[in-house]
Amino acid sequence: MALKQVSSNKCFEGFQKVFEHDSAELKCKMKFGIYLPPKAETGKCPVLYWLSGLTCTEQNFITKAGFHQVAAEHGLIVVAPDTSPRGCNIEGEDESWDFGTGAGFYVDATEDPWKTNYRMYSYIKDELPKLINANFPTDPERMSIFGHSMGGHGALILALKNPGKYKSVSAFAPICNPIQCQWGKKALGGYLGSDVSKWEAYDATQLVKSYPDSHLDILIDQGKDDQFLSAGQLLPDNFIAACTERKIPVVFRLQQAGYDHSYFFIATFINDHIRHHAKYLNA
Repeated sequence: MALKQVSSNKCFEGFQKVFEHDSAELKCKMKFGIYLPPKAETGKCPVLYWLSGLTCTEQNFITKAGFHQVAAEHGLIVVAPDTSPRGCNIEGEDESWDFGTGAGFYVDATEDPWKTNYRMYSYIKDELPKLINANFPTDPERMSIFGHSMGGHGALILALKNPGKYKSVSAFAPICNPIQCQWGKKALGGYLGSDVSKWEAYDATQLVKSYPDSHLDILIDQGKDDQFLSAGQLLPDNFIAACTERKIPVVFRLQQAGYDHSYFFIATFINDHIRHHAKYLNA
């Protein structure tokens, strides 16, 4: 599959690049950011996938998170894809900020008119890793995933639905129990239809209840002054309770007053997350 390089910038002796490609899964052109650390010039590196939140593109993380230096130090390739298909000419795709464009929710839609293009789950799980592994010096056996908000939801469900695929998982302010919050009800209802039992397949709190073993250490950071936490959109307590019941190790850090839902919060704790993943990826 042909890759077209959109940009390349040297950064901490590696390169932050953006590529565009035609996605077979999403049936549109897609962009992704990829950071190639200095180590990638001489050998294969593990890959860490970042999933962004509502309204974001591949640009938000690579320009705002400040992850490059620690990724370079640990020799990690970091991939940041877009958050939804783009330009599919679906009626209503641009009408709201929390559904449609920029809001793929990392599910495979089953409802018209979304089911042809809105297949972000399969894109992240299968198509994108194959593309990355075929074109860059990766070690396919060493892969981890993390994300923010809607992308935190994506990271958690991908890890929980595919035991053993990812070495580690972490999230910033994830949507932990989407079948119980307004964002989730809108997105899952729109993409998957009215049968709530089908929504459960993309709900981390539901998935952890049937996760087959405890070999998954989860790290979650949550800002105490996150406006979406107080609005009941994130519901981390439900997820923690489910993990505790199943004896799944989860480190949940409620960061002090003042930390919110923004990239300033992410940038503050990003090094901890990169090191968390490096511990497993470089083991």
